[in-house]
Amino acid sequence: MEEHFHKNLSHLRRDYAKGDLHKHQIAANPFTQFSQWFQEMQQAGFVEPNAMFVATVNAAGQPSMRTVLLKEFTAEGFVFYTNQHSRKGKDIAENDQVALLFYWDKLEQQIRIEGKASIFPEQKAEAYFNSRPWGSKIGAWASPQSEKIHTREVLEENYMRYAKQFPHEVPKPPHWGGYLVKPYYFEFWQGRSNRLHDRISYTLAGNNTWEIVRLAP
Repeated sequence: MEEHFHKNLSHLRRDYAKGDLHKHQIAANPFTQFSQWFQEMQQAGFVEPNAMFVATVNAAGQPSMRTVLLKEFTAEGFVFYTNQHSRKGKDIAENDQVALLFYWDKLEQQIRIEGKASIFPEQKAEAYFNSRPWGSKIGAWASPQSEKIHTREVLEENYMRYAKQFPHEVPKPPHWGGYLVKPYYFEFWQGRSNRLHDRISYTLAGNNTWEIVRLAP
């Protein structure tokens, strides 16, 4: 028997009044603006302040999105680590154009980033992997990320096998590494009353300069 499921959520709404965003207030460089907002966000009490959404598109044009943890950001770009045999790793190998999204509801802020992903240097990935807890290192070996598995016991058996194999020092798996996303587009969104939100975008132009414009909400 077919199940009919419907839930009306139209009553879930709120007004936004925590801040504003004007072109004369923001930094000329989007990395500086991101750093300022990120510092304010860290003081707001988020459980995982470095959580971000990563969207990829494969060669067939199929999009996919997931949440990862941002591990580093500099004037060059944004870094995250993963199993490079995973779906996102395969997508990036086929299409290096990605999008990042940060949404901080306590501050009524959102940051969209579009850029090009490349594999992070192996030496830096090795250094970060060595800084991880022992259990996380074993987990990187145990999980064939994004692959089909019959039961959870497969993971647990893999974990025990690698735990016995590497009781002390755990080498970095050859398929595990980092990606650097070099942005060419940023958009900073600040919620405002009556849905007239502030949206300021930065687009990379010639001579490594950024064109800054206001967008309609």
